[in-house]
Amino acid sequence: MDIATDADLAQQFRAAMRRLAATVTVVTTREGDEHHGMAATAVTSLSVDPPSLLVCVNQSASMHDIVHRRQAFCINILGQQHGPLCEAFGGKLAGAERFKVGDWAEDDGGLRYLTDAPANIFCVMEQHHRYATHTIFIGRVQRIRLADQSDPLLYYAGGIGRFMPT
Repeated sequence: MDIATDADLAQQFRAAMRRLAATVTVVTTREGDEHHGMAATAVTSLSVDPPSLLVCVNQSASMHDIVHRRQAFCINILGQQHGPLCEAFGGKLAGAERFKVGDWAEDDGGLRYLTDAPANIFCVMEQHHRYATHTIFIGRVQRIRLADQSDPLLYYAGGIGRFMPT
């Protein structure tokens, strides 16, 4: 195994991260009458006490400033059946067109959630930390919706697929 030089470290880091499987989510929020969403894999649990998670958003993403201002978001964990939805929120569609894919509802606070997701996690932003190109948003969980079954959609090596237990 070679130690990377400064010149190729970023390229090698990208290649290494493509080998890290992650559950695909769609992060949603709302500003005024407009709903916003983006596909994300940089989402993870942070603490059980209090229940909290973090989501990392590129500062150049259109969602970044909206999440920061709104300070509320929903993490929709995608299931195996949500491949087209992953593509729509991953950049294939823009704006309100994204929400034409999938079955969406709205909670009392106006956040859209995917009705057939394995889980929906509703958060208020407690903290945020800027680091290089991204901001880490720490969300305190307010409520959760769980489906009866879960078959998560995974992102690995530039593609999406399913978990196959050994």
